[in-house]
Amino acid sequence: MVKQQKNFKEYLAKIEDPNYQGGSWDLPENASLLEKSKYELCENILAYKQDNNLSIKKLAQKIKLSEAETEDILHYRINHFTLDRLMEYVSKLFSSFQVKVIIKKKAKTSSRVHV
Repeated sequence: MVKQQKNFKEYLAKIEDPNYQGGSWDLPENASLLEKSKYELCENILAYKQDNNLSIKKLAQKIKLSEAETEDILHYRINHFTLDRLMEYVSKLFSSFQVKVIIKKKAKTSSRVHV
């Protein structure tokens, strides 16, 4: 039991390190509209990859990025990209790409943006 606790603490310290590169990032609770928009574009790129059974290498070739940068998109590392860069990559995947901003009020007074 003590060994499990030690292993868990080591794992927790590893994933909480700001320089940790593994896994997907999540939006903070107070995400800005820009962060939400970038997150949804990454989500669309990931969905395209899955729907078309593409490898990371093939997807990277389609959007003309390195595999490492493509993995950053697939893991929602939105602070590595500007909104216009993400839109450029999405436009290479979808021929009739159009962005619409829809603001919906939730039951509580917060808003959600769909891109």
